Amino acid sequence: MNVIVQPTGITPADVLAVARRDARVEISEAAVAAMGRSRAIVDGIEASGRPVYGVSTGFGALANTFIAPERRAELQHALIRSHAAGVGAPMPREVVRAMMLLRVRSLALGLSGVRPRLAQGLVDLLNHDITPWVPEHGSLGASGDLAPLAHCALVLLGEGWVLGKDGARVDAAQALHAAHLEPLDLAAKEGLALINGTDGMLAMLLLAIDDAGHLFAMADVTAALAIEAMLGSERPFLPELHAIRPHPGQAASAANIHRLLQNSSIMDSHRDDLAHAVQDAYSMRCAPQVTGAARDTLEFVRTTAARELRSVVDNPVVLTDGRVESTGNFHGAPLGFAADFLAIAAAEVGAIAERRVDRLLDVARSRELPPFLSPDAGVNSGLMIAQYTAAGIVAENRRLAGPASVDSLPTSGMQEDHVSMGWAAAKKLRTVLDNLTSLLAVELLAGVRGIQLRAPLVPSPAGRAAVAAVAGFAGEPGPDVFLAPVMEQARAVIAGRALRAAIEADLGALG
Repeated sequence: MNVIVQPTGITPADVLAVARRDARVEISEAAVAAMGRSRAIVDGIEASGRPVYGVSTGFGALANTFIAPERRAELQHALIRSHAAGVGAPMPREVVRAMMLLRVRSLALGLSGVRPRLAQGLVDLLNHDITPWVPEHGSLGASGDLAPLAHCALVLLGEGWVLGKDGARVDAAQALHAAHLEPLDLAAKEGLALINGTDGMLAMLLLAIDDAGHLFAMADVTAALAIEAMLGSERPFLPELHAIRPHPGQAASAANIHRLLQNSSIMDSHRDDLAHAVQDAYSMRCAPQVTGAARDTLEFVRTTAARELRSVVDNPVVLTDGRVESTGNFHGAPLGFAADFLAIAAAEVGAIAERRVDRLLDVARSRELPPFLSPDAGVNSGLMIAQYTAAGIVAENRRLAGPASVDSLPTSGMQEDHVSMGWAAAKKLRTVLDNLTSLLAVELLAGVRGIQLRAPLVPSPAGRAAVAAVAGFAGEPGPDVFLAPVMEQARAVIAGRALRAAIEADLGALG
């Protein structure tokens, strides 16, 4: 697959293809022409000698300092070197690849005043699998993701570091030489155009949107498994009960859970039992209201990210009528708010899943399942400590759900006196989603064990698919085993697509 960058932009699917599936990147002729027209305007400004921010002046608090023509290329190189000031562990390869593609996209929209060869330089890094070493700390989310993008740009100059195949730090000049690529020399405006954007936080948000969409569907699956194992009722998930509260995400989750619980002799076994509970606990009955609200939050975040993906995020911008205007479009507040909102939603999807796990393990509430889902409780502890792990993760997610975007520290001599913290918001969102994967993995294990303990009753098709996916590494309920590797494999089942595909092959696509 090739991703072709047009002057009209790219799609979220393009970003995922490059970041996660190593798709090759090309710049269309139309985008090259758009950049050429924009660059001609900057060249004209240079020839005129008039002061324009980022072209013939310094940056930030030095915006009123005029730079002589013979030092403007030096200015751009110095900008990249000084701004590549991050510290900490390297960002994941997929995030950096997405960042670079998004910066190419922004330049290709033709309002940044750069030569096409600059965008092509980033494309060459992507296509030669050269991933800049981008430290995790350094961005305040305004003016954009300066430090992370500077670490990417520095590699174009043949300086800085790249991420080796083994995770080690490799000299950038060595990596370019091995790929037969030449370092670039920057012209006026180009250093600034390489770093003044929201590409890091947008990259993380687009990846998180993809992950969250899958995890919210899997949350419906694990909820259904737990409800089936606890002899819950499917009646709260009837469509007419959700039509009277018309939140679309809630309706989708309820429809999923209702379908997942059909054709089950476990469900049939108690449907007409007068002694059965009149109402299930909230963690069972209200699953669609929580995960559905998270789905609706995700739709808001998708809309925000889609708008940003159509945006020119640079400062200054070179308008087609020849004007060069300063903007505030690099401020990451829209993305920071969205990331924080999605982190809150994802944290609650995990929190309600942990409550169902706790019910499954509690003999007083699990409807005749053995304590901690162990047939020989006492000598064996079953999944007791797996729930401890889940509880600890829920607590961490609650801390991470505290919004980063309400924080701000002034910088650059009070020129940049309000910042978004959007990078931090997006980064912690990814941690929340990784934690949600673990929480759903614990619920998957508990739900499957509960269903196994209902034998000889036959579970739903979804339940049978889940047992088949888990039993190979978790076995049947019995004596305790080393649980950590079992939980790791359950995480892989949740994160992967195989179990979901098996269920959808029988039931149709989950909403």
